[in-house]
Amino acid sequence: MYVAIEGVDTCGKSTQIALLKRRFPGAIFTKEPGGTALGMKLRELLLGGEAKSAKAELLLFLADRAEHMELVIKPALDKLLFSDRSLISGMAYAKGWDELWLKSLNLFATEGIVPDKVVILELTAKELSYRLSQKSHDSIESRGVEYLLELQERIKQMTALLGIPSLTLSASLSPEEIHGRIVSGFVLKG
Repeated sequence: MYVAIEGVDTCGKSTQIALLKRRFPGAIFTKEPGGTALGMKLRELLLGGEAKSAKAELLLFLADRAEHMELVIKPALDKLLFSDRSLISGMAYAKGWDELWLKSLNLFATEGIVPDKVVILELTAKELSYRLSQKSHDSIESRGVEYLLELQERIKQMTALLGIPSLTLSASLSPEEIHGRIVSGFVLKG
């Protein structure tokens, strides 16, 4: 089963991935962007703000996604696989493009493979503002709270557009409570 953990920066994806690693030590864990050697280089470019145009940013994400699919996701489809982000985030970040065109491009990059299930960690504006105030920002986080809240909505929209079963949880819950809900209410139900 291929499960994507989605949400905006600071929502707790990394915390949940760490808890899932302890709970499922035999599972495969990966991330987008950056789940391959090429992906790590592309991630640096993306988070460093090197891409100055929306088109270049989109194409870098797609290059990472295609490589990631070929080297990490496809070989692990018969295992329990958790990914910190997926094509859903890529589509959500690609603001301003036609959604059906984005869907086609991303499905081309993934060879039609999408997560079996998606967990979306959702933040309120107040909680997001607080969490952002507690850290330094990369080029994405520097776009501000309104941008990230819009992105959060787009993550839900892209999940629906792809028709992937999802579980949306408040990221304001304790990490342990979120973890429990992911495991008992979603992953273990198969």
